[in-house]
Amino acid sequence: MAGRAAWVLVGLLWAVAVLNYLDRQLLVNMAAPIKSDLGIANERFGLFSSVFLWVYGVCSPFAGYLADRVGRKPVIIASLGIWSAATLSSGFVTSFEEMLVARAFLGVSEAFYMPAAVALIVDHHAAGTRSRATGLHLSGVYVGSVLGGTGGWLAESQGWRFGFVLFGSIGVGYALFLVIVLRVEEREEPTPPSSLGALPGPVSGASRGPGEGKGEKTLESPATSTGAQEAKQEVTPLPSGRGDGGVGSSLNPFRALLSTRGFVLMLVMNALNGAAYWPVRNWLPSFFNTELGTSLTWSGLYGTAAFNAAAFAGMLLGSSVSDWLAAGNSRVRVLVPAVGFCLAAPCLFALGLGALVVPALVACIFVVGMSQGFLDANLMPAVCTVCDVRHRATGYGLMNFVGTTAGGVMTYVGGRLKDANVPFTVTFQFAAAFILVAGLLLFAVRPSQSPAGGSH
Repeated sequence: MAGRAAWVLVGLLWAVAVLNYLDRQLLVNMAAPIKSDLGIANERFGLFSSVFLWVYGVCSPFAGYLADRVGRKPVIIASLGIWSAATLSSGFVTSFEEMLVARAFLGVSEAFYMPAAVALIVDHHAAGTRSRATGLHLSGVYVGSVLGGTGGWLAESQGWRFGFVLFGSIGVGYALFLVIVLRVEEREEPTPPSSLGALPGPVSGASRGPGEGKGEKTLESPATSTGAQEAKQEVTPLPSGRGDGGVGSSLNPFRALLSTRGFVLMLVMNALNGAAYWPVRNWLPSFFNTELGTSLTWSGLYGTAAFNAAAFAGMLLGSSVSDWLAAGNSRVRVLVPAVGFCLAAPCLFALGLGALVVPALVACIFVVGMSQGFLDANLMPAVCTVCDVRHRATGYGLMNFVGTTAGGVMTYVGGRLKDANVPFTVTFQFAAAFILVAGLLLFAVRPSQSPAGGSH
């Protein structure tokens, strides 16, 4: 069981995760007034989300690499402060180009948060609480997205600029608060014996930031003693050419990760997941508003809020089931989201038919959202089963890169198709095919095998 301090860490970062997704989701729920004010159509409006995702994706692998080398804490605080300033500035733009620049800055800064935060959490939680801890942190993503769904209501009652100014200001203040209260010693996880021969000297599980862990009260990792043994048993770095790809043999994290079969399969899966679910998230409010005639307020609630409330429920269920069953078989980390995707695909296809009444559409959205929660709760724990402990944040950054890049492409395609009078339902049907293939790929992922042949 993780110590109290490790759960306090999750709580502090939970609030950051809320702001992370609230700031990015505000825009998609205020499409009509923003398009009218800036004089743009769907294709250009879609570029606001696409450019954010593309920049976010390109920066993510480097963000994870930086967090592994410099330290999680400084990356987290700098990221929060910069993206909150970008959100604040979005409330003062007067042209398409200015909003595009603000969204690009938002993408750069937000990219650096999630790999660092999730890696810091798994550093301080052993295998028995890892999915619950990452899942609880990621529940902030859903809460933020649900709150972002109120953007339509804020736009109708206060004007679309108000939400950007309000939440951007809150984020800047919270970043200053974390400078004072966030005191963590980044964990030095023991390097398993199987990888020592490839290293020139001792290598810690995570690099510390300058000055961290000296002369200050710290959050002590629970993964010492028995906790460390649990974490060590869940994933063991391997020599090159053995098991599932030699995850521990190379000092280059990108080469080590991309030579690991299980990691590559998960990478392709996450690209398909991004291509499916990002356009669904980004265009659901517009689908309800423009194709079904609902108000901005209800469009945000039926689309963004329903999807993310369901994802929150899926995260709670998926993380609990995974932590319960993973002690006997770590492959459960990928099987839970695999089953979720296979159940979601027909519901997403039904959503694309566009012939259902609103309650049935919301029910389909709920199933789709739950499957995303299953993945979110298990993505980082699953990465831990196929990669070296030194490369966790880099691996998560690569996952973000492929998912958000593919999602940005499909979000842009959805907007361009809509301007060509092709309904959003066609985009949703493509998403159904993508998510089915993603689920099937997860069934093919196997945890890395130790040199002795044991599963970890």
